[in-house]
Amino acid sequence: GVYSKDYGPQFAHCNTTVWNPVGSGLSYEDFDFPIFLLEDANETQVIKQCYQDHNVPREGSVPEYPLCAMQLFSHMHAVTSTVTCMRRSSLQSTFSINPEVVCDPLLDYNVWSTLHPINSSGKVEPEKEVIIVATRIDSHSFFWNIAPGAESAVTSFVTHLAAAEALHKASDVHLLQRNIMFTFFQGETFDYIGSSRMVYDMEKDKFPLRLDNIYSFVELNQVALRNNSVLWMHTDPVSRMNHSVEAQVRNLLDILSNSSSGANVTLKEAEYSQPLPPSSFQRFLRARHIPGVVLTDHETAFQNRYYQSMYDTPENVRVQYPEGLSPEEMLEYVTDTAKSLAEVATVVARALYRLAGGANDTSAIQADPKTVSRMLYGFLIKMNNSWFQSIIKPDLKGILGDVPQHYVAVSSPVNTTYLVQYVLANLTGTVVNLTKEECLNPEKTPNSERELYDYAWVQGSLDPNSTSRVPYCVRSTVHLSKALSPAFELRQWGSTEYSTWTESRWKEIRARIFLVASKELEIITLVVGIVILVFSLLATYFINAKADILFSLPRDPGAVAY
Repeated sequence: GVYSKDYGPQFAHCNTTVWNPVGSGLSYEDFDFPIFLLEDANETQVIKQCYQDHNVPREGSVPEYPLCAMQLFSHMHAVTSTVTCMRRSSLQSTFSINPEVVCDPLLDYNVWSTLHPINSSGKVEPEKEVIIVATRIDSHSFFWNIAPGAESAVTSFVTHLAAAEALHKASDVHLLQRNIMFTFFQGETFDYIGSSRMVYDMEKDKFPLRLDNIYSFVELNQVALRNNSVLWMHTDPVSRMNHSVEAQVRNLLDILSNSSSGANVTLKEAEYSQPLPPSSFQRFLRARHIPGVVLTDHETAFQNRYYQSMYDTPENVRVQYPEGLSPEEMLEYVTDTAKSLAEVATVVARALYRLAGGANDTSAIQADPKTVSRMLYGFLIKMNNSWFQSIIKPDLKGILGDVPQHYVAVSSPVNTTYLVQYVLANLTGTVVNLTKEECLNPEKTPNSERELYDYAWVQGSLDPNSTSRVPYCVRSTVHLSKALSPAFELRQWGSTEYSTWTESRWKEIRARIFLVASKELEIITLVVGIVILVFSLLATYFINAKADILFSLPRDPGAVAY
C-alpha cells in the first residue's frame, strides 16, 4: 500500500484502522505439511466410513488395530522464497538444454476500455484529461482454486460493468470534455500486481496514458453489504493536505453526493483523519498525488466476514433464487442484490457523467438490473450459461467452467479475465456489419480504425429454428495490458517496492487411504524380518563356503583312470 514511514507513517501497519478484524492471516502462514480440501461427497464418505469402521472407540474402550490412516502427497519444487526459486530457475534456463523451472511469477492481464476511443499503441496528448474508474477482478482463499470472491471482487466489478454500460447509453457522451477509462485490475490480492504494473508502464511511457493525464480516480471496492443503503466515500488524508488536491477531492465528493439524489443510495464521507482502505488507488498515490475516492459498504471494519475466504459465496451477498427455477430462468431472474447493485451503478455512472463535464439532466442514465442479474449469475453461480456462450469467441468455449473462481494463477489469461473482457465489449461495444474474414482481419478493411478499436467475432445466440448459432462482429475500445509485477522484468526478486509473489510448480497432488497395524505387530514383524534376514545371510554364507561339495558334478561311472 501507500502508507509507510515515508508517506503517512501514522497510518502505516493499520495503526489507525484495522480493516479486517476477524481475519486470522491463515492463508499467509507457512505449513510444513499438506492440507487438502475434498468437495466430492463420495470421497469424503469413503474417508468417514474408514474412520468409523476402524478408529471410533467401541463401548468406551480404545479403538483396536488396524486403524485407518491417510497419506497426502503434495510435492512442491520451489523452496525457501521467491529469490531462491527464481534464481534457480534463471540458472537452469541459462545453462541447461532442458531447464527445469521450479516456480513462476503470478501473471495475468488487466482489462481496460475508454469512453472515447484512443490509440492503444500511441500516446494521449498531455493536455487531455482522463477519469479512471477502477476495480479488482481477482480473489483468493486458503485453497488454491477455490476463490468465489462474491463480496471481495465480483459485486464490485459487476457494478463497474453496469455503470460502464449505463454511461455508454447516454445520448451525448461523445460531447463530454474528459475521457473516462474503465479499468479492471488483476492480481490485486497479491500486493497490487495489476495496478502497480499499470503505474509502472505509465511512468515508463509503455501505456497510452501518462500519470499527468489522470484528472481523478474513482474506485469501487466492496459495495454489496450496505447498512441502510449507505455507501461510504474514502479519501486519502495525506494528499488532501495539498490545497489543489483538496479542492478537486471536495468537488468529487460533492458530485457523488448530488448524484445519489433520487436513488436508493445514501453517500457519506468517512472521517477525514482516516486512511484509505486496501485499494488499487494506493498504488497510484505512491507515484503522484491524484484526487480520488474509494467507495465501500463499510466506514471502518469490513462488513464482509469472509474476506478472501472460500465462504465468500453468493449466499454471503444474499443472492438467492426461488426454488424450482431452471438455469435459464435463474439467469434472467432479477434478485434484490441485483437491484441494489444497479442503484450503486446508476449513482456512479451519473457522477462520472458530471465529472467528465456533462451538463444535461442525468435522470436518463440508469443501470439495468437485468444485466446485473445476468452477470451475478454468470460470475457467481454458473459461467457456462447461454448469455456468456453468446458473447465469447468460438475458440474460447473451454473457459466456461461450471464453478466460477477468480484466482489470478500463472497461466493467463484466466477465465475471469476473458469473460470481463467480452462482457465489457458486449455492454459498451457496437455490432458492426462485417464478415468473419473482415472481423478477424480488420487491418484489411477500409475505415476500420484498427489502432482505435478492437474487433471480436463472437458466437452469438442460438438460432430459434435450428441448433446453430448466429455469430456477429463486435467493435469496442476494450484492451488488455499485462499484469505482471515489474519486479520480474527488473529481475529484482527481493523487491520491497513491487509484488514478488510466485507459485511453485508441483507434481501430481494425490492421497491414499490404508490400514496401519499396531506398534506391537510392527515390532514383531520387524524382529521376524531381521531373524529371517540373518538366517538367510548365514545360510547363504555356508552354502557359498561348501559350494564345491554341494554343487560338484557326480563322477561318471564309466570313466577309467590309468
